[in-house]
Amino acid sequence: MQNLPKKVRSKKLSSRVDLTAMVSVSFLLIIFFMLVGELSKPKVMDLTLPAKYSEEEWGHVIRCGVGIDDRLITILLDENDKIVTYSGLLFYLEENPKILNYGRNGIRKELGIKTGIIRERLAQSGRSNRGPIVIIKPSKKCNFKNLIDILDEMAIAKIDTYAIVNDFTPEEAKLLASK
Repeated sequence: MQNLPKKVRSKKLSSRVDLTAMVSVSFLLIIFFMLVGELSKPKVMDLTLPAKYSEEEWGHVIRCGVGIDDRLITILLDENDKIVTYSGLLFYLEENPKILNYGRNGIRKELGIKTGIIRERLAQSGRSNRGPIVIIKPSKKCNFKNLIDILDEMAIAKIDTYAIVNDFTPEEAKLLASK
């Protein structure tokens, strides 16, 4: 017989693919998306707004002892970092409204003084578990930074009860315009 050339068979390659690197990349992607999803959730601050009142309800206030009007501190925020503050109800003011600025010697000092006075009055009347009530009223010209700054001041002064209200009475609008 003749020497016939042998058929050369092709070598079978392994059909197995190494997925080790793919598994590590997929775990890294899963961890990344879980982290990004958790960090992108909005942070929320609890906020309680008081019910709106009418002028008829507050037109005939009878003052007796330490009432809610003795605990009120109203802060009006205006443009150019301007703060106007007064204590009590606007039509029964014990002292003139003050123009203040932010910081240690401005609103923080005033809040400390007012809080001390209010807590002393409440302790004398036997209601030492209560504190001041601060109403924050940002005007339309006030910027967001000022609102955040005043909320920081509430935390620094340790005032627990405060509300942000966006409606001005005509008297408060005149007060802001005059100061």
